[in-house]
Amino acid sequence: MEFVVLEESKTKLVFKLKGETHTFCNALKHELEEVKGVTLVAYRIDHPLVGEPQFQLETKSVEPRAALKDALKSLKKKANDFLKEVGKL
Repeated sequence: MEFVVLEESKTKLVFKLKGETHTFCNALKHELEEVKGVTLVAYRIDHPLVGEPQFQLETKSVEPRAALKDALKSLKKKANDFLKEVGKL
């Protein structure tokens, strides 16, 4: 995965995630929606075969990069918890 910033300000971050699909993007979007201070999060993939996901993240009381880091930490913890549960089977 490659993270490419297209636009950045104190309240907005637009970025691409090269090499990712809807699977990871949906999970990340849902985690971002749970971060306090996030006012808008959306992504799109222009072409289903060759398109790259482009996210738009807007915040009010938190910097966009901090919100993204929080969401990624939460997603990583959930993935690790899931792997532990699967290992018990």
